[in-house]
Amino acid sequence: FAELHAAVPGLPLASSRVLPGIILRRDFAAYCPADGELRALLVTEPLRPALTAPGVEFVVDSEGQYQASLRWITRRTEALMKRLQSSNVKLLLSSVKQEEVVIYYAKLYGVSVVECLSSEEMALISEITGVCPYAPFGDNMDREITETAVVAFCQPLLLVSKRCVHIGFGSVCAFQPHCLILCGPVDGVNEQHAAALQEAVTMLQQVFKTVDQ
Repeated sequence: FAELHAAVPGLPLASSRVLPGIILRRDFAAYCPADGELRALLVTEPLRPALTAPGVEFVVDSEGQYQASLRWITRRTEALMKRLQSSNVKLLLSSVKQEEVVIYYAKLYGVSVVECLSSEEMALISEITGVCPYAPFGDNMDREITETAVVAFCQPLLLVSKRCVHIGFGSVCAFQPHCLILCGPVDGVNEQHAAALQEAVTMLQQVFKTVDQ
C-alpha cells in the first residue's frame, strides 16, 4: 500500500483520484519523451564500469595510462547505452545513483533514467513485470539484453510542487497496479485517510481470502 498511494497536502479531498500504473515520488535524472510501447531495464549497480574489482589493487605507471583507462571506461559506458538503444530500452530504473557520464550518454541515446529507487519499489516492479535486475558487466558484455519490462507509458507527473514519475507497466499476472492520489488539507488528515483506507483494503483481503477446505 505504501508504494501504491501518494499523499498530496494542500488540496481538497475531492481532488483525490486513482491513476493506472505506479507513481515514483522522485524526478527523472534524464527524461527523453518516447511514444508507443517501450522497454524498461532494472539495475542495482552503477552502469559506469569500475577500473578494478573490489579488493583488487589498480596500479598505473603514468598519467597517460590513467587517462587511457578513463577513456576506456567512457567508451564502454557509451557502448552499453548504444546496446540499450538498439534493444528498444527507453527507460532505466536504478536503485543506485548513476554517474554523470551515464546520464550524459542516456540523454544522447534517448534513454530516460530514474535513480535511487527503494528496495520496496524495485521489488514491486519485479513482481508486476516478472523481470529481475540486469547485471551489465559480467563475463560477456555482448550477451543479448532479455531482462526488459514492457512499459505502456512513462511521463512526468506534477503533484502540486512535487515532480514525480508516472509509469504504466505491462503486468505478467492478474495484478494490474493502480495508484491512489490521496488529497487533503494537511499531512495529518492525509495520514488518517491513508490509514483508514489501508485497514479497509486489509479487511477486504480477509473477506475475499480463499478458504482452504
